[in-house]
Amino acid sequence: MLRICISALLLAAALRAESADAIWSARYVVTEDSSRRLIENGAVAIRGRQIAAVGPASEINRRFTSAVHLDRPNAILLPGLVNAHAHAAMSLFRGIADDMRLQDWLEKFIFPAEARNVTPDFVFWGTRLACLEMMLSGTTTFVDMYYFEDRAADAVKLSGLRGVMGETIIGFPSPDARSPAEALAFSDRFLTRFDSDPLITPAVAPHALYTNSPASLAAARALANRHHKPLVIHLSETKKENLDMQAKYGLSPARFLDSLGLWSGWSIAAHGVWLDAADRAVLKARNVGIAHCPSSNMKLASGVAPVTAMLAENLNVALGTDGPAGSNNDFDLMEEMNLAADLQKVSTGDPRSLNAHQAVDMATIGGARAIGLDKSIGSLEPGKLADIITIRIDQPHAVPLYDVYSQLVYALKASDVEDVMVNGQTLVRSGRPTLLDPAEILAHARDYQRRVSHSLAP
Repeated sequence: MLRICISALLLAAALRAESADAIWSARYVVTEDSSRRLIENGAVAIRGRQIAAVGPASEINRRFTSAVHLDRPNAILLPGLVNAHAHAAMSLFRGIADDMRLQDWLEKFIFPAEARNVTPDFVFWGTRLACLEMMLSGTTTFVDMYYFEDRAADAVKLSGLRGVMGETIIGFPSPDARSPAEALAFSDRFLTRFDSDPLITPAVAPHALYTNSPASLAAARALANRHHKPLVIHLSETKKENLDMQAKYGLSPARFLDSLGLWSGWSIAAHGVWLDAADRAVLKARNVGIAHCPSSNMKLASGVAPVTAMLAENLNVALGTDGPAGSNNDFDLMEEMNLAADLQKVSTGDPRSLNAHQAVDMATIGGARAIGLDKSIGSLEPGKLADIITIRIDQPHAVPLYDVYSQLVYALKASDVEDVMVNGQTLVRSGRPTLLDPAEILAHARDYQRRVSHSLAP
């Protein structure tokens, strides 16, 4: 009789339980919510594209039933990483020209290589290669800036990742437009096509102040505002750029662009290495997101962005990898967290600068806020989109573990990423991609390596 009563109670509890499409649990859950909760032995329930609940595993398993359980007792579960600045298709130019100044690198190598090689097919396969690398290292959302961005967006959708995809506007003939006017027309069609896409946020991406006229920059802003989409631009990356633009316009790049009304809308600015206090005040007032790219800034000797000051002044600062054609060479956001923290410490002379908590914030909820998507991604909260990753903590370099945030920033590696979910769909399981075929992508990449090498031969 007692057994029957217990069975009845269990059945009644099961009938009352909510259904979930999947339950992921781990040793630690880093929520990045407003309370920055760290849940030991935690879990996340996923329903459709969204997070249904986050909490202790015992509570989630009592509240929800699911046929799919992913239990990672030796892992940290956290929001997917946000790469706020990249040039994905340039993966096919990886290492083409290193150890050079930015202007020489652009004018003597990259611009000529692009003119000879960049086609819609090049962009498609280069972006697929980048997506494969990013998902395997824990990035679930990235901001891109390149040519033929419609084909880049096609590649992103096939990968299952989330992208803010910026079509480049530049003041000279480019692979997909003979003039800024053509590039703007291309952008208009691109913005319309992907207007309501669940994974793609189309954007307008004028390259920089030094490669665009004031008129084309104003037109780019107007186009972005007309479609209610972001504008992405390089800003104050090098000392030379800053000095040249001040000599030409009588104002710093940030303030001259403000005088054009460029910041009067959803804006993401990459680099910001040479921003002074007045520049930062303008960007804060205009709610501009800043993509800090430590690897790129160090490798090109561009300088050290004042990130410690930006964070103290409550600017929205994210992390970016930049492109892999010589300014960084990879899309490893785990590495960027580490380098961002270390670079601020050595540049300020204060080991307390940019602590581990802040670095994790910049790669997750802070990154989402900087690119304008924090209402839907960046933290693990009910109602937000299910962009989730797990990172192993059972390798020699991860043991012992005293502080989860410290381990994420200073010890763990991109190769420790185990599982990746975007929009409720599993893209990586146990370190293996579920949608992409690595052999096919790498074969195309090697073929393009031969083509690019031949195109640059004397």
